[in-house]
Amino acid sequence: MATPFSLTTPALDRAHRWKVLGVGVAANASFSAAVAGIPTTAVWLRSGYHLGNAELGLVLGALGLGAAVSELPWGVLTDRWGDRRVLLTGLVSTAIALIAMSLFVVPSMNGDAPALGWLLTGLCALGLLGGSVNGASGRAVMAWFAEGERGLAMSIRQTAVPLGGGIGAALLPWLASSIGFAAVFGALAAMCAISGAFTWRWLHEPPHAKQPHQHTRAAPLGDVLVWRMVLGIGVLCVPQFAVLTFATVFLHDAGRFGVTAISTTMGALQLGAMVMRVWSGRYTDRHGNRRAYLRVSTWIAVASFVALAAATAFGAARTPALLAAMIVLAGVCISAWHGVAYTELATLAGTARAGTALGMTNTAVYAGLFLTPIAIPHVLAAGSWTAVWLAAGVCASLALPWFPKPGRP
Repeated sequence: MATPFSLTTPALDRAHRWKVLGVGVAANASFSAAVAGIPTTAVWLRSGYHLGNAELGLVLGALGLGAAVSELPWGVLTDRWGDRRVLLTGLVSTAIALIAMSLFVVPSMNGDAPALGWLLTGLCALGLLGGSVNGASGRAVMAWFAEGERGLAMSIRQTAVPLGGGIGAALLPWLASSIGFAAVFGALAAMCAISGAFTWRWLHEPPHAKQPHQHTRAAPLGDVLVWRMVLGIGVLCVPQFAVLTFATVFLHDAGRFGVTAISTTMGALQLGAMVMRVWSGRYTDRHGNRRAYLRVSTWIAVASFVALAAATAFGAARTPALLAAMIVLAGVCISAWHGVAYTELATLAGTARAGTALGMTNTAVYAGLFLTPIAIPHVLAAGSWTAVWLAAGVCASLALPWFPKPGRP
C-alpha cells in the first residue's frame, strides 16, 4: 500500500497548489477591491462626506497608513504561525470592520455625513486588518511552487491587485452613486467573507514545509540586498498609487468624464495590468532575467508618465479618448512589474522567511499609499495636472538605483 501512496501524493500536491494559488488570488483581490476600488469612488466620497481635495487625499491615504503599520508584524506572524491562521484571522476581521463601517460610518439619507475622524479611523482599521493578506498569500505561493514556476505563480497572484481593482472600478462607483456607501462597504465585506471560506477549505501547508530549512543568507531585516529590493519596490509603487487614487478625479475634473466613462477607463487599466503581470511572470521564468526585466520596465514606466504629462500639457483633455488611452497606458506600464519584483524579493529571502520579507516591502508600499494622495493635492494646487504626472515619472526613475543589477550576487 505504501508504494501507490508515495507515487500519487506528489501528483495530488501539484494539483492542489493551483487551489492554493486561487485562494491567494481571492484573498488579495478582496483587499485590493478596497485599496484600489475605494479611490474610484473619490468623486462621490468628496461630495457625500463634504470633503475638499486635501481632506480627500487624507481619507484615501488613511487605508495605506493602516496597512503600512501592520504589514511587517503580519509578515513576521505569518512565518511563525503559518499562512492559514493569518489569512483567516485577517479576512474575517476585515469583513467585520467593513460591516461596522456600512452600519455606522456612512452619510445619512438627509445628507448629513459622519465626522471626518470616524471615516479616517474606519479606513485606517481596514488597512491594519486587511494588510494580513499580502504576506501570507505570497508565502503560500512560494511554498507550493518551485523555482522556474514561481515567477508565473507570483505574477498570477499579483493579478489579484488589478483584478480586485477592476471589480472595484466596475462596481463601487455605481454603488456609491446610486445606492450609497453602505452598499460599497457591504459589498467589500462580502468579498472578504467569501475569500475566508475559500481559505478555510483549501489552504494548508505543503508536506515538505515541515522539513528543516537551510538559511544561507542573513535574516531579511539584516540583508542589504533584500532592503534594496524593498526600497525599489516601495518607490516604484508611488506613481502607481498616483494613478489609482487620483486618476478618477483627474478624469472627472480635467476630462469631464461621467461614472460610466470613469468605470470603463479604470476597468480597462486594471485588465491591461492583469494581462501584463501574467505575461511578465511567464517571460522571466523562461529567460531567467528578473533583474534585467525590472530595470527595463522601470524605464518604460518613466516614459509613459512623461508622455502623459506632455499630453496633458498640450490639451489632451479636449480629446476624451486620448486622455483615457494615456491614463490606461501609464497605469498598465507602472503595474506590469509587480509579480516579477515580488518573486525576486521572496527568492532572495527564502521561502521560510518570505512572510517577513513581503511584510517589509508591503510596509514601504503602503507608506507610499498613505503619502501619495496627501501630496498630490499640494502639487496640484502649486502647479497643474501636468506637474502631478511629471512628478510621478521622476519618482519612478528614482527606483532604478535600488534594484540590483543582473549578475550580482
